[in-house]
Amino acid sequence: MRRQMLSALTAFFVSTGACHSFELLLPIDCVIGQSCVIQNYVDIDESSSARDYACGHLTYDGHNGTDFRIPTLADSKRGVNVLAAADGIVERTRDGMDDIGLSQPSPSLAGRECGNGVVISHSDGWETQYCHLGEGSIRVKAGQPVSAGQSIGLVGLSGRTEFPHLHFTVRHNGRVVDPFSTKGTTGSCRGDASLWAPSIARFLDYRAQMVLNSGFSPRPITSEMIETGGALDSTLDSTSPALIGYVRTIGLRAGDVQQMTLIAPDGKIVADHKEAPLDHSKAQSVLFVGIRRPQDGWTAGTYKARYRVLRGQDTVLDHSFSRSF
Repeated sequence: MRRQMLSALTAFFVSTGACHSFELLLPIDCVIGQSCVIQNYVDIDESSSARDYACGHLTYDGHNGTDFRIPTLADSKRGVNVLAAADGIVERTRDGMDDIGLSQPSPSLAGRECGNGVVISHSDGWETQYCHLGEGSIRVKAGQPVSAGQSIGLVGLSGRTEFPHLHFTVRHNGRVVDPFSTKGTTGSCRGDASLWAPSIARFLDYRAQMVLNSGFSPRPITSEMIETGGALDSTLDSTSPALIGYVRTIGLRAGDVQQMTLIAPDGKIVADHKEAPLDHSKAQSVLFVGIRRPQDGWTAGTYKARYRVLRGQDTVLDHSFSRSF
């Protein structure tokens, strides 16, 4: 069935071409690469494997939307608006589902994987769907006209999700469309026309891997601490027992090697750690390195951390950050 759906989608757009009169604005109030990232794209592979529009692996089998991820749960709790991507009429909504995610016990989600959500119908058979909104946050109702850029709710953690994000799906006459590649499976990598308005298309450059969070902490870090904001809220001063630099990265591939170096104010390398090559691709990965406080205290000045991802002989990600005492 899935293969037939994708084949039909491909045939439809090859025969008719993309409807370029329909354009999308960003469906979330954030800055891509800063206050949010794209975690997953539409899976355009017809087989049981998965491939995104750029011939990359930022997707999974059967994924039918674009995931705009908020860096931490703490960020989402401050309120991140979900926006109508185009003018239209609200077709239906659902609210009242708890913000719990998969990490906590929950009732069956069969048929309600989207969680709290909104579906908007647009002209010429286009439709957009917005999933995983916060409980009680939906601001529109069925039959209501909405304008592009209008807030329709807040990012939450409802439905089938493990991290705060907006799952955004586009359909045309009932068929799923990848807004980054309207020609479906027939186009070249990154070369197909998109539905994004020119005003925002330049901010949506494909990034195969990226740093989601980075910083320093006085104690060892876990992914849960980063997600809840506990790591980011850690206080560091001259009495801290340790200085731990940490990074959480998404989009790493099997064979990638992560390395982090910690440099003291005098330029001396005080910690350096290189991980073994990853044995499988990872949706996200956490790495940290640090040192204990010297007996005579921390040297005043700026401590720097450099994080790199090596793929064979190439450096595919290079990220630096610092902290001063």
